[in-house]
Amino acid sequence: MTLIQAIHARQILDSRGNPTIEVDVLTDSGAFGRAAVPSGASTGVNEAVELRDGDKSKYLGKGVLKAVENVNEIIQSELIGESVFDQRGIDNLMIKLDGTDTKSKLGANAILGVSLAVAKAAADDLGIPLFRYVGGVNAKTLPVPMMNIINGGSHSDAPIAFQEFMIRPVGAPSFSEAMRMGAEIFHNLKKILHDKGLSTAVGDEGGFAPNFSGGTEEALACILDAIEKAGYKAGSDITIALDCASSEFFEDGKYNYAKFEGETGKVRSRAEQVDYLAGLTEKYPIDSIEDGCAEEDWEGWAMLTAKIGDKVQLVGDDLFVTNVKFLKRGIEEKSANSILIKVNQIGTLTETLDAIDLAHKAGFTAVMSHRSGETEDSTIADLAVACNCGQIKTGSASRSDRMAKYNQLLRIEELLADTAYFPKK
Repeated sequence: MTLIQAIHARQILDSRGNPTIEVDVLTDSGAFGRAAVPSGASTGVNEAVELRDGDKSKYLGKGVLKAVENVNEIIQSELIGESVFDQRGIDNLMIKLDGTDTKSKLGANAILGVSLAVAKAAADDLGIPLFRYVGGVNAKTLPVPMMNIINGGSHSDAPIAFQEFMIRPVGAPSFSEAMRMGAEIFHNLKKILHDKGLSTAVGDEGGFAPNFSGGTEEALACILDAIEKAGYKAGSDITIALDCASSEFFEDGKYNYAKFEGETGKVRSRAEQVDYLAGLTEKYPIDSIEDGCAEEDWEGWAMLTAKIGDKVQLVGDDLFVTNVKFLKRGIEEKSANSILIKVNQIGTLTETLDAIDLAHKAGFTAVMSHRSGETEDSTIADLAVACNCGQIKTGSASRSDRMAKYNQLLRIEELLADTAYFPKK
């Protein structure tokens, strides 16, 4: 039995220049695991709590030294001598040690850092990749990349309410070919924007954030143009996915697009929101919509699912926050048909795996996801393959904090060789 010998946390910086926590785990066999924790910009109200220092004189209050101290002083003393292979036991021990529903005492960032580092140390001890350790012999599905090529909402200064416009290379024969297709479309889009006199600066997740005068429809038109110019067919080779992040502009029971789009933004009722999204799927090759309704608008979610759920993937992010409690309600009420998986929304690897397992058993799809504040840590790439998610959302073909995940998937594809499976359309 390999035992945990030492745990050490430190404060590092994420892709937005904000502090986050990194954790090292060392075992008595010399095995080592390291994990860095991401951070979101648009967060669900039911997410596990990311512990921040609140000292405005340092990092504008965003320091994580309290979380670091909780790992080094409290969690470490409890976990030394525990088996590195007892993932569920270790995660449950930390949950009990915290004692709150949202991990607000020790911090979900502190707990998650330890949880992921423990798994990595266990994999290192066995001399196998993380995806194989977590997923076993059946872990062989490479995910379709959902590449965020235009940013709006809270992820950019672009006057568009929807947070992400993504491309899905569903017609690719392999993951590596899907990446090539996505990168080529990304570069073609950059030229299109440049020729239109629009900014080619990128947002938090590597997508462009131009000041479109035509809003959502202009963004979609530019994406279709880029797909065609890259030599691909929209709908068969490439489909489009949206992250509406509707909770960000849901106010007083209505969807207020003016919050991001100014005077041109409309205010839509629940029914109008559902009809608007359904109309977009009729007009454009959109086969996936994330957070089309707000996290508290369960009635809207049920309406949207009933209307287009048989032909469009409806992904619950803020709605479910990677939590089996909320996912169970969604399954029972027929709200959504897919769950977005963000490890830091729930705070442990065990609970993350439980959410994916419940989703798959209910016939839901699961989409592994990054956060807008990322690091070079590529754990989610391994988890996407370990859980046979078949889909991953981790930014555009830009910014090394995003490419780190894609490059890890390219390595995994090479390692799996002929046994790799890619879920092409």
